[in-house]
Amino acid sequence: MTAHARKAKLLMELRAGGVGDRRVLAAIEKTPREKFVAPPFRDKAYDNVALPIGFHQTISQPQVVGLMTQALELTDRMKVLEVGTGSGYQTAVLSRLARRVYTIERHAELLREAEKRLAALRITNVTAKTGDGSLGWPEQAPFQRILVTAAAADIPPLLVGQLAVGGIMIVPIGADDPMQHLVRVRRTEQGSETEDLGPVKFVPLVGEPAAR
Repeated sequence: MTAHARKAKLLMELRAGGVGDRRVLAAIEKTPREKFVAPPFRDKAYDNVALPIGFHQTISQPQVVGLMTQALELTDRMKVLEVGTGSGYQTAVLSRLARRVYTIERHAELLREAEKRLAALRITNVTAKTGDGSLGWPEQAPFQRILVTAAAADIPPLLVGQLAVGGIMIVPIGADDPMQHLVRVRRTEQGSETEDLGPVKFVPLVGEPAAR
């Protein structure tokens, strides 16, 4: 099967799995996932599975990328914070849907590689830094949207504080639990509202910076 056919098959799987937003599907279609996976796994780039990227991290399952991105309810005028750049794949998808993406990665080597991939794809609306993503990026707050790609023990109050009123954060909750849940947090004038979007499995969100 050709790469084009594998991608078409994956998109059909995503639709069947609940990713119905055409803009999200188009962003995934335009993002070459094979550029974001290690060479030994490139033949699996369009399989609907998570794949290792080093440092005990993974590139997320495309189904999860699609559902999380869809849950953000993005428009092209929004400023987005991504906590956990990883390979840069989710970053690239977000960049096609938002005005600007700010992304934080605690592993400097992963971030360097991700930035190279984004540059090669001529993606220019991403600003990245190495750091503790659990602290957010207060200098650039508020954000209309925040996407957390690692599981927190509970909803991170510092990140909620960096959401604009009316903003949305998508975060996996239950870092140490066998069953994590994807949660949508909406910032309100009075505080925040939460909605359970279903079970997921992510690596834990680590609060302290990695050794350089």
